[in-house]
Amino acid sequence: MTLIAIIPESVLNVLEDVLTFWHDAIGGGENSWGWAIILLTFTIRILILPLTFKSVKSMQKLQVLQPEMKKIQERYKDDRQRMNQEMMKFYQENKVNPLGSCLPLLLQIPFFIALFELLRSDSFKADIQGEESFFFIPDLAQNLTDEPVVLGVMIVLYVATQLIATMITSIGGDKTQQRIMIALPFVFVIFIVNFEAGLILYWVTTNVWTIGQQLVVRKLYPRPDLNGGSAAPAGAAALSDGKKSAAGSSDGNGTAKAPPPSPRKKKKRSGRRR
Repeated sequence: MTLIAIIPESVLNVLEDVLTFWHDAIGGGENSWGWAIILLTFTIRILILPLTFKSVKSMQKLQVLQPEMKKIQERYKDDRQRMNQEMMKFYQENKVNPLGSCLPLLLQIPFFIALFELLRSDSFKADIQGEESFFFIPDLAQNLTDEPVVLGVMIVLYVATQLIATMITSIGGDKTQQRIMIALPFVFVIFIVNFEAGLILYWVTTNVWTIGQQLVVRKLYPRPDLNGGSAAPAGAAALSDGKKSAAGSSDGNGTAKAPPPSPRKKKKRSGRRR
């Protein structure tokens, strides 16, 4: 059983057509298949760009709501079922999807698996025969275990770009999550040493795109001010309104009035005069 069994065969066909399109658009010849893989990566990332921007907004909104979410978790920490119900209610009231930030990453998985299978197929190896090299990479359809120097360079490129992308993406986030994400590239090295060179090239290109994308996102969507200036969540807003109404009313011009002073009690005077 191959990995292609878990994704539609149409994805593989589309991927092959796009790869061939870019190869022909370049004009063929030396390095053309490597550039085709890079342009294929750009094509995939451009297609999911709207979802990426949407996920950034969702992630930022979750950061704003994080204090209220922690209060709910603390309040119902002894009742897991009730906590989950309250969290779902909180998400619905504030119109936020906690899984929204994961969608762009999940959409890349079918393309990654399809490219993995495509680079191993006999038809692709036949197509690139005579044009299988890309600069210092001898064969895009083969792994680099027989080329330790080239493999070392590609591993360094992968780890470096992955670390930079991770640090830019997770800046200001949870410290434990950051440490896990920083450790993952080194764990993945165990697996990618046996990947075809074209797949490692695809992964490095994805990391480079992510770095550039995050720099643009930080300009377009600045991080929300968690210390103030952001809209209060639905539950907190209702509580705040209740406190304001209890504190005082407003006049016709919308200016808040101070609550009337409580009447002073008069002291009883005794009949004796001094």
